[in-house]
Amino acid sequence: MDNEMHESEDSKFIPMTSITSQMGEEVINDIFYYTDQIVNVSFIGYPKEGEWFLIDAGLPYAAEEIMSVAAERFGEGSKPKAIILTHAHFDHVGGLVELVKAWDVPVYAHELELPYLTGEKSYPEPDETVEGGLLAKISPIYPTEPIDLGEAVKALPEDQSVPGLDDWKWIHTPGHSPGHVSFFREKDAMLLSGDAFITVKQDSFAKVFMQTAEINGPPRYLTTDWHAAWDSVKKLAALRPKTAVTGHGIMMEGEELEKGLTKLVEDFEKIAIPDYGRYVDGREH
Repeated sequence: MDNEMHESEDSKFIPMTSITSQMGEEVINDIFYYTDQIVNVSFIGYPKEGEWFLIDAGLPYAAEEIMSVAAERFGEGSKPKAIILTHAHFDHVGGLVELVKAWDVPVYAHELELPYLTGEKSYPEPDETVEGGLLAKISPIYPTEPIDLGEAVKALPEDQSVPGLDDWKWIHTPGHSPGHVSFFREKDAMLLSGDAFITVKQDSFAKVFMQTAEINGPPRYLTTDWHAAWDSVKKLAALRPKTAVTGHGIMMEGEELEKGLTKLVEDFEKIAIPDYGRYVDGREH
């Protein structure tokens, strides 16, 4: 299997950071998230006991750090039952090839993301012209070439179940990418939203660095379908999550989450959709 896998052709270290970089937080006893520079990686499972699962795989060169966090939480030498992806953008699959080689575990993603994980298709170029701050302006340096996981990656089941996680379901939340998914556990209304919505203004360098908490739409420079992105936010708000761990930004819960999501749905054009950019077209919805 190793011989079939390779990193993306344009993989590189991305010089970004935030004050929460290399910090982790236990949301509840079986949900833990860790910030790799500016992106969150989540772990589902009870520490030191039973099976656990990794959600997303950070920026390029994140594998060693993720393995170290996993060893500390679940025990030296332990490995996940599977790695499950919200989507395959460079900042969510950066450590993936190395992790799969080390752990030899399956990877699951939405069927529409598979071409970006099997070396077949590159994502559209990031939009450096989009309305936004420094992180949008430097977006041409972000990798867009696909990684190739060969036989290691599989499509998530069509029935919205998550392999090995009976209490969870996946929800198709496209817009930021074609096969973007979020994960929801009904019994405690726990949501892992990936980049469908996030809790930081991702195109502002200052807000990313300080991790200023505010509910926003998906990162502007990589979002190519704003109509779908709005529909996805509506879908997630209708679930009435009590707690959300997002792909970027800090965990949010309770009234702050509810009010922020309601406002995002109502004012999506103003809050999320940029005034101009390569992927912005007619915005009547």
